[in-house]
Amino acid sequence: MKILTTLKKVVDVELTINVKDGAIVEDGLQYVMNAWDENAIESAVQLKESSKAETTLVSIGGGDNSEIIRKAYAMGIEQGIHVDDPALAKADSFAFAKVLQKVFEKGPYDLVITGKQAQDTDSGQTGILLAEALGVPCVSNVIAIETLDDQNIKVSRLGDAGTEILEVALPAVVTVSDSINEPRLPQLRGIMMAKKKKIESMDLAGLGLTSDDVASPKSEVVEFMATEARQAGKKFEGDAASITAEVVGLLASEANVF
Repeated sequence: MKILTTLKKVVDVELTINVKDGAIVEDGLQYVMNAWDENAIESAVQLKESSKAETTLVSIGGGDNSEIIRKAYAMGIEQGIHVDDPALAKADSFAFAKVLQKVFEKGPYDLVITGKQAQDTDSGQTGILLAEALGVPCVSNVIAIETLDDQNIKVSRLGDAGTEILEVALPAVVTVSDSINEPRLPQLRGIMMAKKKKIESMDLAGLGLTSDDVASPKSEVVEFMATEARQAGKKFEGDAASITAEVVGLLASEANVF
């Protein structure tokens, strides 16, 4: 089985992000591996270990993505592709899916594993759009993947009414939840070996695409807005009866609950 996984470089949302004039202030930003993609990479590596699958990773845009790709190498991914082109600067999920379609067709691959969403846009559409473009089955929000044979896998996904278990014919696309696994910490030997591994660089022309193919995004980020600061809470002191009376009074007069 040949597996393709995706990896996006995103702003570290654990740090303070400042907004000015409707845009994110770039100064001082740090970038990391998208958390859901890390789960996708771990899933691919586990299938490599259990089923002798071949693993390839593709990362699109973002400038210098070598650091996060080498982290994926250290986790166990065997091959890495970085697709970067100036025309991808404002790419959306639809454009990313087009690029991934061409990468897939150059493989070809049996299974694509993507993160359910990206922690910068929270769109959650790229994997699903890719499956539609390829005309293959897609299962989203997956929490377990099991290889049945060379042509079929069994997956579990979180549905609205509980866990759904499905058998899926390959080729297919799955988008994984962060509940699927706990990504491993790269070991020193893997980190050292990752430094020497080659990263294949590609642009749109190398994939048979032009800037016109990705020039008309279906969605656009219009503006960023900073969240409002939370008001300080209020501390109540006294016996239970007086606190209850005071709280009920505030709920009625200030919160307008009653």
